[in-house]
Amino acid sequence: MKIGIPRGLTYYTYYPFWHAFFEALGVEVVLSDKTTKQIVSDGSALVVTETCLPVKVFLGHVQNLLDKGIDIIYCPSIQSIEPKIYNCSKIRGLPDLVRNVVRRNYLLIEPTFDMSEKGQTFEECLYQSVVPLGIKDRKKVKKAADKGWETQHLYEKMLKYGIEAQKAISCAIQGKEEFIQKNPLDENKINIALISHGYNIYDEHISMKVIQKLRKMGANVYFAGELNKEEYMQGFENLNTTLYWANEYEMSGAAGYYMNDAKIDGLITITSFGCGPDSIMIERMTRYSKQYKKPLLNLTIDEHTGEAGFITRLEAFTDMIFRTKRVKKLKGIKQKEAVH
Repeated sequence: MKIGIPRGLTYYTYYPFWHAFFEALGVEVVLSDKTTKQIVSDGSALVVTETCLPVKVFLGHVQNLLDKGIDIIYCPSIQSIEPKIYNCSKIRGLPDLVRNVVRRNYLLIEPTFDMSEKGQTFEECLYQSVVPLGIKDRKKVKKAADKGWETQHLYEKMLKYGIEAQKAISCAIQGKEEFIQKNPLDENKINIALISHGYNIYDEHISMKVIQKLRKMGANVYFAGELNKEEYMQGFENLNTTLYWANEYEMSGAAGYYMNDAKIDGLITITSFGCGPDSIMIERMTRYSKQYKKPLLNLTIDEHTGEAGFITRLEAFTDMIFRTKRVKKLKGIKQKEAVH
């Protein structure tokens, strides 16, 4: 038995768990191919123009799986991850959208997980995920979930090391652990906090390999995944805001924390055109970046974003930070000389 998982949206958050969970139950997991121009085009053709890019990409990945002959697609509806902390509408209503726009012959497995509703447990969500596959042994499901959590925790541990998601996913499902060494005190490098959702920065096609580009420009890159919950909450406090959207952890929480982090020289945010929640968060980040005196560059992407302009803005921003860092260093040297 095979089940298809589209390589988009919550894939970058939960895939290690799903892979280990289904494999432990004897179900082969098939991933859609990496995002290509054709996948984006296929997904875009199914919805109105105003639909955000991540949803278009996700729908293209559903089509890709169906084209590969996979007729069981896994698409959970993750309503909220904590009481009264909700996901954005595109993730909450994703199964409904897929069912209504992808008109082909397939089985859509669409369990619901909602921590804001009484009686909605994660265990029940997992059970709903496998009953359509003929698996009804709850003890077997629980044992598979334990294997899923083991893999998920290994994945999250590597994210905290600063390893980008795709590599961490590959290592986690193989049961391997890797570590990346950063030197924030290296005077030849700058330290950039990259603030965005995983599906925007870890998909190399839509992010245009922004992480690799920044590293080639001489930057240590820091991500939201490197922070713990206490640090996220400190970030909300720094931005004088409270949590409502689940994905605010990786946006406002991470931005607020890194703005007050002495080692960080600047922040780059990447948002999808037309994303309502992100536009509100970016406005607050922009205001507070001035208060914390941290340079901030906001890049907005859609399916028409050109790589040349994207690179130009990255180069201008990193060059500005390098110059600022050199000026601060020279001032520090002169002050020491004046003292002596």
